[in-house]
Amino acid sequence: MKMYLAGEWVDRDHRMDVIDPFVGEAFDTVPAASVEDVVLSSRAAEEGRAQMAALTGMDRYEILTRAVEIMNDRKEDLGQTITREEGKVISEGRLEVDRAVQTMTWSAEEAKRLRGETIPLDASPGNAGKFGFTVRVPVGIVAAIAPFNFPLNLVAHKVGPAIAAGNSVIIKPASDTPLSALKLTEILLEAGVPDMAIQCITGSGRTIGDALVSQPNVRKVTFTGSREIGERITKMAGLKKVTMELGSNSPLIVMPDADMDKVAAATAQSGYANAGQVCISTQRVIVQESAYGDYIDALKPQVEALAVGDPKQDAMNMGPLVRETDAARVESWVNEAVDAGANLVSGGTRNGAIMAPTILADVDPDMRISREEVFGPAVAITPAADIDQAIELANDSNFGLAAAIFTQNVDHAMRFALEAEAGNLNINSGTQFRADMMPYGGLKDSGFGKEGPPYAIDEMTELKMVVFH
Repeated sequence: MKMYLAGEWVDRDHRMDVIDPFVGEAFDTVPAASVEDVVLSSRAAEEGRAQMAALTGMDRYEILTRAVEIMNDRKEDLGQTITREEGKVISEGRLEVDRAVQTMTWSAEEAKRLRGETIPLDASPGNAGKFGFTVRVPVGIVAAIAPFNFPLNLVAHKVGPAIAAGNSVIIKPASDTPLSALKLTEILLEAGVPDMAIQCITGSGRTIGDALVSQPNVRKVTFTGSREIGERITKMAGLKKVTMELGSNSPLIVMPDADMDKVAAATAQSGYANAGQVCISTQRVIVQESAYGDYIDALKPQVEALAVGDPKQDAMNMGPLVRETDAARVESWVNEAVDAGANLVSGGTRNGAIMAPTILADVDPDMRISREEVFGPAVAITPAADIDQAIELANDSNFGLAAAIFTQNVDHAMRFALEAEAGNLNINSGTQFRADMMPYGGLKDSGFGKEGPPYAIDEMTELKMVVFH
């Protein structure tokens, strides 16, 4: 495919392969953008900013609504594209398309809801006769940097609110998975987004990332990815609004009053969906000692029943990781934990980019498989004496994106809700829950700012205060 730059679909002499992770071979290519292309995109986006300013809220609503209609017409192609370039099983690829449709639908509806408020200035001494109100306006140009693991929906979470708020947007999709974003760009243009109001530039983040986030006319950067890259972006961006959705090693607490079959099913879903390549995958399971054996006994058959293989086949539950190097890294972390005393309950083997769904028990919280973000299909189980130690272990991390607890004890549930250090908390569910309209974001090194169309629009607009004297 070509990339979309300054109102045209363009090619470049240097191109990048798009690899099917399951077969390990290229099936398409995209241009490798240069720093000069980034500068051109920002100039075009400035023109697009003026085009967007001419649109009403109803115009933006209608454009996004048409985009939803086109996405619905092309669901199967979009789902197959996601599976082909990212490696998630086709059922998850189709589900991602459904979610992206909802994300764009919410964005369309929010285009009609940008509002301010009146400010009672006469409630302050000496301000009789003064009238104040606020106006919410677009920031102007949004740089949207997306990850590989949800190559359509997480682009939609950035682009939909940006357009709804009246901004122009520059999309930088992940190098591994650019096709979904390019197809969404095609759809948005067909739906009526002005020709300069959207750019989609493909290429290596190492080559164009710094240039994109440091463009002086880019006023907002929204990024999903690793903590290391997120920290670099915040330093490079300067005086811009920034939303960071970074990594995690999400903990799940299991109390003895939980239904172990339900907990096991939730772990199998939230620990291994998309081969564990989800920011809120269940990675650390902290089980009260009296339930420890029962939980492992319930989990093992659920995980071993997962069908692993060609993600394009409907019967599969899990496919490859996006790169073989990532699978090799997960394998090395598992082996390192076993060598240090962890018990390999299931899995632990690798075949190319496919890492078997893995369960590790008796994991020391200081092991790398517990402390860092594994971003792969491995769950590390650690015992805890009671609710106090369980919450302490859950919070013993630099990350804080999602956490969960299974319990029927209301006091334990409320303590968890108030004391767990994460932005997304789930009671009697796994960590991997996200409804696309909810405020979604992390604490600590997991980032700052919120996604979800109503909340992302707040991040992509400015508040102006107007006073009549």
